[in-house]
Amino acid sequence: MPAILDAQSPASAPQIQPHTGVRIPITVAHGDGIGPEIMHATLSILDAAGAPLSYEPIELGEAVYLRGITAGIEPEAWDTLRRNRVLLKAPITTPQGGGYKSLNVTLRKALGLYANVRPAAAYAPFVHTRHPKMGVVIVRENEEDLYGGIEHQQTDEVVQCLKLISRPGCERIIRHAFEYARANGRRKVTCMTKDNIMKKTDGLFHQVFNEIAAEYPDIANDHLIIDIGAARLADSPEMFDVVVTLNLYGDIISDIAAQVAGSVGLAPSANIGQHVAMFEAIHGSAPQIAGQDVANPSGLLLSAVMMLVHLGQGHIAQTIHNAWLRTIEDGIHTADIYNQNISRYKVGTQAFAAAVIERLGKEPLQLAPARYNTTGNAQAEQEQIVYTRRAPAKKQLVGVDVFLDWRGANPEDLGNALHAAGTRALALSMITNRGVKVWPNGLPETFCTDHWRCRFHAPVDAFVTPEDVLALLSSVHAHGFDFVKTEHLYTFDGHAGYSLGQGQ
Repeated sequence: MPAILDAQSPASAPQIQPHTGVRIPITVAHGDGIGPEIMHATLSILDAAGAPLSYEPIELGEAVYLRGITAGIEPEAWDTLRRNRVLLKAPITTPQGGGYKSLNVTLRKALGLYANVRPAAAYAPFVHTRHPKMGVVIVRENEEDLYGGIEHQQTDEVVQCLKLISRPGCERIIRHAFEYARANGRRKVTCMTKDNIMKKTDGLFHQVFNEIAAEYPDIANDHLIIDIGAARLADSPEMFDVVVTLNLYGDIISDIAAQVAGSVGLAPSANIGQHVAMFEAIHGSAPQIAGQDVANPSGLLLSAVMMLVHLGQGHIAQTIHNAWLRTIEDGIHTADIYNQNISRYKVGTQAFAAAVIERLGKEPLQLAPARYNTTGNAQAEQEQIVYTRRAPAKKQLVGVDVFLDWRGANPEDLGNALHAAGTRALALSMITNRGVKVWPNGLPETFCTDHWRCRFHAPVDAFVTPEDVLALLSSVHAHGFDFVKTEHLYTFDGHAGYSLGQGQ
């Protein structure tokens, strides 16, 4: 069962459970900007509620970067994360410029945190929203897509970023979404992709979604193209229950959902893997308000609630969540959600934490109280979602795309010259520029850059060897062309593993 932040789990009576002396070790990163303030507030609430935790701090983020460690994390910290298996992390700052990579992405990918679960719930009428019945959970793939950060400049005018989608990545995140829905009494899972354009990458995600959805006949499912899906999420979020999508789309729509629900500052997240889990608010480090005791700790606190459920501490998670709901209901609000027509008191970070502590053991009177499974252990159950590889398809090399840096303007000139560079095994069949076919029979209105994809195919029913590709490249070079990249064209069980050119 995935880590949850959901009011539909099995119920139990609210109570504060004193710890028995055995504490669960977790790793804690206090972060940058407002991070230390909201972490202090969150840990004070966990301690007051009797959470049986011990904290092992590690340093992440800006200070580590500035010491010359470009990963943003000390090497020994990996051992701490591996040993404790759970990280509660405040937001961090990645220094601008200098080629620094995002530490959040590094942590998610290096630790195999494939599922990013982001609930977005409305707390109307106590937090202003136009959608008081909203209660959606975004399940975002967390390891691949464009977030691989594999980028190259190939010509003076063109750079590229590789979008990598794998079947294991699709299967694990989609199954996670359906298991989450089943564990939390959710009725429907919606898949969002852009497979009308990216037919291979997003197409694989949609295909796997259909395969796995068939295994869950008790849960409704549907699919939306991401552009109309995001529009409907912003306009009519009540129509969604659980949404599963790829990494980039999930990053965007989860922020949309959080803001539509009331505030990004309230939104928690869980990053779940087979071996480690990380819990963090979705907002940034907000250095402009650091040290002013005005930041809202709710996103991190609710992430800690998700962490407690993950650790099998459902009673304490329920107690804290209900105390938080009662605090919100009593109109005790930080500046980001304060509304003079709704709120009663505007308080700072630590005063808000003190108000939550005062309400431990209480439940909300108007908002739906939180109910969590108090017997399960999500951490152990999560390890059961493991990808099993299938038998490989028959793979055949049938051609190659050769990418050129060419400053000419007339595709016909390029086509004629490259036609002569072809070999007996590989003949020129198409040239595209930024994906659009410009040879043969291109349109004169098409604007062309200096980056050209030149597709060479084997004769019908013939296959290509690596030696054939090397011979072609040697010929292309001999004809005076600068090739900057190649992509082999394969078939898998007879089906083309490559896209057509636009207009082909």
